Amino acid sequence: MAELVDAIGLGPIDRKVLGVRVPSSALKIIMISAIQKLENGTIQLTISIPYVDVKKEWESVIDEVVKNAEISGFRKGKAPRNLVEEKADHEKVREEALKKLLPKFYLEAIKEHKINPIISPKVHVEKLEDPVGESGKDWQFVALTCETPVIKLGNYKDEIRKVTAKSKIVIPGKEPVAPKFEDIVKALLESINITIPEILVESETDRLLSQTLDEVKRLGMTLDQYLSSTGRNPETLRVEYRKKAENDTKLEFALRQIAEDEKIIVEEKEIDEAIQKAKDETERKHLTANRYLLASILRQQKTLDFLKNL
Repeated sequence: MAELVDAIGLGPIDRKVLGVRVPSSALKIIMISAIQKLENGTIQLTISIPYVDVKKEWESVIDEVVKNAEISGFRKGKAPRNLVEEKADHEKVREEALKKLLPKFYLEAIKEHKINPIISPKVHVEKLEDPVGESGKDWQFVALTCETPVIKLGNYKDEIRKVTAKSKIVIPGKEPVAPKFEDIVKALLESINITIPEILVESETDRLLSQTLDEVKRLGMTLDQYLSSTGRNPETLRVEYRKKAENDTKLEFALRQIAEDEKIIVEEKEIDEAIQKAKDETERKHLTANRYLLASILRQQKTLDFLKNL
């Protein structure tokens, strides 16, 4: 439990959607939390869960364990509470208590410090003591997250125009050569100034590695076989994917900022047209259920078209 893990029970927070909504039904929580903004853009929240809340949630979990306990000599749910608690897996009891406590106290902390996370937090939990008696130690955890990084676009239009200018030169008898997507992206990334939070880079790197591992498995290969066939090792592969993750993330934020500056929008009819062009009914249903994601993709494409036409 002392390793960095995705926050238990918090669920995914799409990094393309800013902010985390705190339920209006949330009760006022008394806690101690501290915030530290690291140089790499990561935000560290150190949060203490008061012992009284820990004890209350622990007792609630034990209540459920008692209801479902099957101990020799007793009917289901009728065994003495102290006997059930003694035999219970306390590690699982802690996990169940944390599933309830972590989301509530994390959401309260981000509201208190007025931050707008764009990813699910990574949570580090030290060894926790079982709540015994009327007084004891608070539970403490550290949550790592980040907000949307500040981006300065610089003179990106001038730099991209240097790339697209060649395609506008008319030579009799020859078709104009369209600018390469890679060259436009390179010019854009070299023009902007942005620091991508470390936690965001690591998250995207892990996603890319996981995606590659899934593809390798589908091919019927082991990771070692794949690495051997491509002349890589785990370290060089991660370095390569980390660079790609950083550039991909920079590009995503840059395109989003350009779209906002240039007021590039996607209308409902454009989304409907894209859905109608689906190759089959299954894909059509998937696109219909993910209209927001589809709109984001269409907006990115329109932004890239804007850049190509500079």
